[in-house]
Amino acid sequence: MEPEVWSQFIKENWLVIVIALVLLFAVVNLVKTVIKWAIVIVIVVGLFIYSGVTMDQIGNAVNKVADGTLSTLKAEAQEVMLNEAKEAKYTSGEDGTFTITTPNIEMKGKAGEDKVEVTFRGVSLGKWSITDTTKTFIEEAKK
Repeated sequence: MEPEVWSQFIKENWLVIVIALVLLFAVVNLVKTVIKWAIVIVIVVGLFIYSGVTMDQIGNAVNKVADGTLSTLKAEAQEVMLNEAKEAKYTSGEDGTFTITTPNIEMKGKAGEDKVEVTFRGVSLGKWSITDTTKTFIEEAKK
């Protein structure tokens, strides 16, 4: 995935790339159905396979983007958690479970456990270990 490899590939295969781009534009402009996107995906995947990029490399790139997005969401959720702690609503069940809700955060857990399930703006961020930030949020919500 180095820039030198890509530039060399483009230099050697510029005609194939131009033909693929012409096909893509033709498909996008002429075909108006879901089939259009299937054809576009086939052309792009074919170009990647032809260039020597493996599915493992594509999968690794997708995983890196997903991990980066998840960590950004977690950081943003922690910031929002601290900002919205005063307006949090704490409800507890008889079995020791609790739910804390704010306009953007929902946290579910059980008293005595070291993990809570966090949902941020409708997106599940999984189970989090209880840290100082989550402890502060829980304590502020109980008030």
